Amino acid sequence: MSTDPRAGRPTGLPPLPESMLPKEHAFYRPRHSGHQRAAGVTALVFFVTPLLLFVVGVRPPSIENREPAKFPSVTDGWGFFTGLSKWADDNLPLRDVAVRASDGISRGLFGEPPPLGQRHDTQPVQAAVPNPGDEDREKLRAAGFPKVIEGTDGWLYLGYDVLGACLPERPMDDVIGAMKELRAAVESSGREFVLVVAPDKTTMVPEHLPAEFVGAKCLKDAHDTFWRRAVEEGEALDIRPALRVAADRRGAPVYPSTDTHWTYEGGLAMTRALAEEVEPGVTASWKATPATVVRRDADLPPLLGKTGDNPLQTYDLAPDGKTVQSRTVDKAFREPLRLTGATGKGVVKAKVGMVADSFTLFATQYLTGGFADLTVVHSDTAGTSVAEVADVLVDSDVVVIQAAERSLVSGINPVLSRTALDALKSELAKHPR
Repeated sequence: MSTDPRAGRPTGLPPLPESMLPKEHAFYRPRHSGHQRAAGVTALVFFVTPLLLFVVGVRPPSIENREPAKFPSVTDGWGFFTGLSKWADDNLPLRDVAVRASDGISRGLFGEPPPLGQRHDTQPVQAAVPNPGDEDREKLRAAGFPKVIEGTDGWLYLGYDVLGACLPERPMDDVIGAMKELRAAVESSGREFVLVVAPDKTTMVPEHLPAEFVGAKCLKDAHDTFWRRAVEEGEALDIRPALRVAADRRGAPVYPSTDTHWTYEGGLAMTRALAEEVEPGVTASWKATPATVVRRDADLPPLLGKTGDNPLQTYDLAPDGKTVQSRTVDKAFREPLRLTGATGKGVVKAKVGMVADSFTLFATQYLTGGFADLTVVHSDTAGTSVAEVADVLVDSDVVVIQAAERSLVSGINPVLSRTALDALKSELAKHPR
């Protein structure tokens, strides 16, 4: 260290590290203070504990309706760094415990749910944004649409019902046009076409929605417009009246308070309406009697870091009024699933090809009891293997498309994508009935 000859003051940095100078020296700084050591230990525990838990076999459960994010590839370029944060969020062991702890602390201390990557403030986005750009869309997503809307009396609603209605991926004109285009292709190939829309819970049981929530107005406007146009222009089978009748008979809504889907009563109502559409009068002899009560995991509580299930009543279906022909179908239908075996009075004889989503999981046991030959495949398969979907439609006399309302209102249903639509039209034209 040099000295200023005019003032006798030291200048520049000392020749030794600051931590090695005498404590009374003006430049002395301890290498590690008590606070620094505590912070370092805390950081070490935070980062190392999850790693050790992972090594000994503790795995983070999926607490959303999707698989945890996969470790990004180094070939993703800058996407490696943006994907790394998402992977870390999803794959932190004991993540579900942390989320539940956050929920308890937030509600106990502040009387409100934790943000959990979402905001519950009520700054209104009350009108649909016409064709928002990606940047605008992401800003609006982050600005106020929660994953779950917490209603009255413990009712939960899927936030995407609102987000998809207020910020659709495709204009409604495109969606209605695609529905009409698919109908024309099916009917021109000599087949019958039936479009069944499974209403959102926000449509069928709106009375438990909170008095105010982000997007309330555009949700109502979008749903009202969609149902009018889907029925009048798209000629969709409107099963809302049948669901209301089923609810009146049950004395309660046919949607559980903590799940996005309908109950088995809803699945049965859809099956009956579909059978009548294909073969009018066929269900006159149908008799459904209560069978077992099953418990199914609810899909909305995990989005809040919780768990829950619902007791659901199932039914035995005797299409002739006497002989039960319904049976439990445990298989999903990501790959085509053929349901056969039902015979006799009250059974639909036509060969049916059905593209459906998770709402139909609550109807497969009734479809197998009320239809002689029905093959069902998941609509998501249209986005991964459209050829499999085309094979199902080509091998049928009646084509049924079952779609959740939210997937059509938002414009994300893969069956109506340009790629899938063109492929299905081509195959149907090649194989007329």
